[in-house]
Amino acid sequence: MSATPTQQHNPRLRIIIPGGNGQVGSLLARHFQAAGHEVVVLARHAYVAPWRVAIWDGVTIADWLLELERADIVINLAGRSVNCRYTPANRKAIKESRIRSTGLLGEAIAQLANPPHLWMNASTATIYRNALDRPMDEATGELGGNELEVPDTWRFSIDVAKSWEQAFFAAPTPHTRKVALRSAMVMSPDRGGIFDTLLRLVGFGFGGSAGQGNQFVSWIHDGDFTRALDFLISHPAIGGAVNISSPNPLPNAQFMQALRQAAGVPIGLPATRWMLELGAIFLRTETELVLKSRRVIPSRLLQSGFEFRYPDWPQAARDLVERHHGSPI
Repeated sequence: MSATPTQQHNPRLRIIIPGGNGQVGSLLARHFQAAGHEVVVLARHAYVAPWRVAIWDGVTIADWLLELERADIVINLAGRSVNCRYTPANRKAIKESRIRSTGLLGEAIAQLANPPHLWMNASTATIYRNALDRPMDEATGELGGNELEVPDTWRFSIDVAKSWEQAFFAAPTPHTRKVALRSAMVMSPDRGGIFDTLLRLVGFGFGGSAGQGNQFVSWIHDGDFTRALDFLISHPAIGGAVNISSPNPLPNAQFMQALRQAAGVPIGLPATRWMLELGAIFLRTETELVLKSRRVIPSRLLQSGFEFRYPDWPQAARDLVERHHGSPI
């Protein structure tokens, strides 16, 4: 495969990933390091990794500022996990951790003599309204938050997404291109991720439709996710919000059926809404992940010439199942 334009001019990039100790951060760190780039993850606690790990608290500027001084790219993934019950304390931590760390990075980049040329900041496809009627892209998609019929927890997630992007784009970094990554669920065979969880449910016979099953699932194969970020790096004209998702979202019932077929499991018990709500209480999480209809289309990537290797879920599911079975437990 030929190098991207950025890779041709910068054979070895220095890439800093604040909050990169989670699944998506590890996926990106592995990918960029395998491509020959220098990777530094900023994390709250030290851990053993094949790449360099530097400590930061996401609140104050300290020695980690020196890591940014020589950076080419910053990919900010920092923020409290949303895999919890949305209690008042957790809501405050989820929102403040994202806004504060993003604002802190903006402060830090503004101080640099040689700021990074690109800052990509995590966002989420959840920013769009509950969409059963039509696809949502960057140009015509309707941001959520004003729906009357949706749970309060869904409105909270949208408020977090909007506030997160507002803090990102408000940061005064005139010499740094900024891209907000409105990512759908990243499907990876890594243990502990969303795909691993779904595949285990299928294996236990609980891989039927969730709720009514007509809500759309937006997703992206991990290989296309990393390639999409490579594409954004190599196309300096692209800035602003970009949907990072497969071009073919599909209803939950079809999504789960394709996953069952890929896993060789013929039957999956459906879960009603009340069953999901009860299970979420015991698992100390929320049902929004499976019940909200996310029908997101990556128009900006497609219009810029990006080609998906896994545009359709059945093909992606087969690849992910095969790689999952071949990965260590």
